Amino acid sequence: MFPARLLAGAPLALVILALSGCSSPWGCTDATAERGEAGVRVEIEDTSGRPLGVTAEAVDWRLGPHPQVPAEGDRVHFHYRFDGADEISGPGVDACAVDKDRVALGCQTVYSSGAWPEPDGALTGDDWLVVEHPEQVAGVLLIPNDQSYDGPTCEQDIKDGGGTYPPEPAGTGDQL
Repeated sequence: MFPARLLAGAPLALVILALSGCSSPWGCTDATAERGEAGVRVEIEDTSGRPLGVTAEAVDWRLGPHPQVPAEGDRVHFHYRFDGADEISGPGVDACAVDKDRVALGCQTVYSSGAWPEPDGALTGDDWLVVEHPEQVAGVLLIPNDQSYDGPTCEQDIKDGGGTYPPEPAGTGDQL
């Protein structure tokens, strides 16, 4: 008698699961945010385009050999600053060395959590960008999209994944 009751209730359970989206991919969607306008100083945005209340700035840059690998030639050494960021789990932005036409020559992501606290509350740091033609570098720009969000995609977790994700990180040749 017990197995018959269990079997009789199974179709109803499947209908409830299907309507709730737990058993189908219809409820899970992935989207990619639009890339924001790059600048020397940017207001960092979440994946919905809303400001986080944090600014990031490429304070200065110079060409020179990295002290640990001077034989590899010139690299772009730049300093950056985050204002309003959390030093533990704060945002990250793409930093790109660009030519005079704002074409990316080399990029990487920098995070406020990798910076040092300053007396005024800001977080500052420095890093190095490798570029093929350092003589073409005209500046360093930051892209305002917060790259720190790393939630599961629908492909990774159909039940809990999905949502809007940061744009693909900027790369060499991208027009900024």
